Amino acid sequence: MGAGIAQVAAQNGHRTFIYDSNPDQLHKAKAGLRKGLDKLVDKGKISSLQREEITANMLFADKLETLSGCGLVIEAIVEIKDVKRKLFTALEAIVSADCIIASNTSSLSIASLASAIKSPERFIGIHFFNPATIMPLVEIIPGLATNPGLVETSQKLISSWGKSVVIAKDTPGFIVNRVARSFYGESIRIAEEQIADYATIDWAMKTIGGFKMGPFELMDFIGNDINFQVTNSVWTQFFFESRFKPSITQQRLFEAGYFGVKAGKGYYSYAEGQTKPLPTENAELGKTIFNRVIAMLINEAVDTLYLGIASKEDIDTAMQKGVNYPKGLLKWADELGVQHILNTLNKLFEDYGEDRYRPCILLKQMARQERKFYS
Repeated sequence: MGAGIAQVAAQNGHRTFIYDSNPDQLHKAKAGLRKGLDKLVDKGKISSLQREEITANMLFADKLETLSGCGLVIEAIVEIKDVKRKLFTALEAIVSADCIIASNTSSLSIASLASAIKSPERFIGIHFFNPATIMPLVEIIPGLATNPGLVETSQKLISSWGKSVVIAKDTPGFIVNRVARSFYGESIRIAEEQIADYATIDWAMKTIGGFKMGPFELMDFIGNDINFQVTNSVWTQFFFESRFKPSITQQRLFEAGYFGVKAGKGYYSYAEGQTKPLPTENAELGKTIFNRVIAMLINEAVDTLYLGIASKEDIDTAMQKGVNYPKGLLKWADELGVQHILNTLNKLFEDYGEDRYRPCILLKQMARQERKFYS
């Protein structure tokens, strides 16, 4: 991830240092970046001259002191708060007073990370999506102490790199990793209840919903280790809010090392010669699955808007650009009907009696007033 962010900066003319304390990792990063640039030349995306210019912009360092002259440092190390905080403390002692210090964290508190340094007003979250060279979305997250002007500065810079920038409040999961939890969690719940198997749920969300990948395919692609840890992090930070509750099913896959494609086994087997099971292509069943998952996704998007985490435009942009959803969820709510979404949630809440299905108050208000999110 760090190498990908560095490549984006270098491609846009910035002299960029790629730092890692492990020389072997630096060597791998260098080889991987060269290979990636070679592919871009082969595909005609860049010229050989551009490749050499980008390569010249990327410098490799295994000593933190090398970063002393940087105007912006973006951290992209392991998602462990104490490890990140230790790095930021050391970094602040090296860089200049006007250097922007940023974290690429996907779910940790920006306020907590910023408190590790003496000048938290210069700290901000700049969250890229993987692979950073391809995915267009970047979430910018100011902390409690972040200088307001830093938000605009960061937004202008990242936008100039050709990225779609959204602004989010410093809450667990920000926009994408908060709202998307239901895509995975509710799908797993449907499978656990034996309403449908993995292949059928994936089929329903792709065929009826228009998603490029089904939830189980996507979890295997992302990695069940990463997906489970993010879910657990968001759930814990929300003080065990039931809507984000992790599943025993995914925990067992995590414990068994069934991380998905990279491990050769996850929800599906990726062994050589292995074919995926066929779905049950039942239209009525597929519609039931889709209605349940989309209602949960829209409810979370509405709650994100209700709590002022982001604007409706940024929420919809984030879900389309960050995880390739076919439509913005709030626009989708208008199309399906706010009352329809509310009815679906009310029925689930009545059947299960679980807080996870409680509708957002804003959804109730809009249904009662027959309002849409977009006029």
